[in-house]
Amino acid sequence: MKTLVVAATKAELTFLYQHFSLQEGDFIEDKNFDVLITGVGMVATAFSLGKHLSPKYNLVLNLGIAGSFDRLVELGKVVNITEDTFAELGAEDGENFIAITDLGFGENTYKSNSTINTGLPKVSGVTVNRVSGNDKNIKNLIKRLNPTTESMEGAAILYACHYEKINCLQIRSISNYVEPRNKDNWKIGLAIKNLNDWAISFLTDMN
Repeated sequence: MKTLVVAATKAELTFLYQHFSLQEGDFIEDKNFDVLITGVGMVATAFSLGKHLSPKYNLVLNLGIAGSFDRLVELGKVVNITEDTFAELGAEDGENFIAITDLGFGENTYKSNSTINTGLPKVSGVTVNRVSGNDKNIKNLIKRLNPTTESMEGAAILYACHYEKINCLQIRSISNYVEPRNKDNWKIGLAIKNLNDWAISFLTDMN
């Protein structure tokens, strides 16, 4: 049984690749764990997991960066997202949004089923196709779901692991606050470094 490390982009795992001297490629089978780079977004993530997720894995470790709605979470902070919601899955009814759960067509929220103690703060997140950058939309999301983080892949990974009955951890570091788009305020480099430091330590201890 092995761990499958999943990320949207190789850039988010830069130091992990270097530390473990991993080969190039989007799917790497290493001695102690495998790495899958899915591409950005829910569709790319679902397609990649559909090709590579299998019962040989006893843990999926989703790593990446994320935006935070909560200003009390400092940039660069690494968090454990234990619950994630497909924020846009549903229908518009004028100014109101009807979630897919209320429409009666399925679930929109999935939880991590892992009992591993990561030592990280546990938060909830939303997964979107369109990263929030509009004050009105941001306020509506906070009012409706009150998430801490926003990503473009997280809930898709929890979804797949839920139905395949594979333990999953979604670990992300905060690169920016969810606000009108302003790249000058982002700290992607810090977020990636802190994420990789945690991941390297975690994977080393596991093996």
